[in-house]
Amino acid sequence: MAIVVIALVVLVAVAVLGGAHWYVWRRLVRDTTRAWGPARVTGTAVLIAGPVLMIAALAAERGGAPFWLQQVLGWPGFLWMALAIYLLLAVLAGEVLRPLLRRFVERRGQAGTAVEEAESPAPEAAPEAALETAPEEPRSAPSRRLFVSRVVGGAAAAAAVGTVGYGTYGVLRGPSVKRVTVPLARLPRSAHGFRIAVVSDIHLGPVLGRGFAQKVVDTINSTQPDLIAVVGDLVDGSVKNLGPAAAPLAGLRARHGSFFVSGNHEYFSGAEQWLEEVRRLGIHTLENARTELPGFDLAGVNDIQGESEGQGPDFGKALGDRDTTRACVLLAHQPVQIHEAVKHGVDLQLSGHTHGGQLWPGNLIAAAANPTVAGLERYGDTELYVSRGAGAWGPPTRVGAPSDITVVELASKQA
Repeated sequence: MAIVVIALVVLVAVAVLGGAHWYVWRRLVRDTTRAWGPARVTGTAVLIAGPVLMIAALAAERGGAPFWLQQVLGWPGFLWMALAIYLLLAVLAGEVLRPLLRRFVERRGQAGTAVEEAESPAPEAAPEAALETAPEEPRSAPSRRLFVSRVVGGAAAAAAVGTVGYGTYGVLRGPSVKRVTVPLARLPRSAHGFRIAVVSDIHLGPVLGRGFAQKVVDTINSTQPDLIAVVGDLVDGSVKNLGPAAAPLAGLRARHGSFFVSGNHEYFSGAEQWLEEVRRLGIHTLENARTELPGFDLAGVNDIQGESEGQGPDFGKALGDRDTTRACVLLAHQPVQIHEAVKHGVDLQLSGHTHGGQLWPGNLIAAAANPTVAGLERYGDTELYVSRGAGAWGPPTRVGAPSDITVVELASKQA
């Protein structure tokens, strides 16, 4: 039964993907070319190769293909994923503009015809046979339709390419720094102003590698934080393939050290091996555990995905026996873990996972699955801060959700 369900899901996904690409091909290629010349052949080849490379890139990453192959397929395949989304959205938007432009062109054409008729001398009387012949369709009519299709299609393609290009540049140049102040009722005056650099969703993999990791490390260190919190989804791949890419993380510097909790992607990439590698890099792991810092407790829980390996979050183990008079900051990859945090009297939960939606309108989908998509919100007596993340999964592209590293400054209400 499960195999049948999976097969149906795959068939539906293929049908949707194929239908969307056919629609884009029709508007951008067929409607803008007269026949099967070089332009139509090239456009058709691109719209066939794009989805094939996209599927191949996903299959190579998930299937554990040789890393060199993942890297070869990753850039074109994942970039096409983003480009296909915005080509489709732009073509749909073009459907609104198409009739307006067609009406404008027709009116201009009619006005031009009227001027020509007014300026030309009256024709001699035509033979009777000629009058009885049905008038042919003006030769300009197909040209006008082609002109409208080319204008709308060209604008759609330019908008999509420009959007993806700018969104990719935004990721590759590295995350920006945000600063947020969070007052905590139980935080003592001695800990007022304590700064935590929060980084999530770096997603080192076939596309974002060692150079990107170094940018993240340099940006974090430039903030001179008291503590660094890496809240999951560090990698998309094995230690064997990505160990060298993650090596710059050994350079993270903070007065009270760096701490790490697992994200869902760690469990797709060999969580045990990565936890060991993270420790080797000098980063403390909080696996359903807690440590006491001057002024507050710092706790961390495993990601929900760990339940598939018997290593899921255990709030009782991390928080059950703590001194409840002390403030508590919890590292938990997914925002949905906030409800357990509230039950256990956590003052502040730091999360990632959502990417802020990454590719607009993905924020609407993320909002349906998460209590908070990005930023600071309060749930009962618990504050939740969700970072948009430093990297990107799949396409190295962000639209409407710029990457960030956040410096969370804790404030004592007694100060």
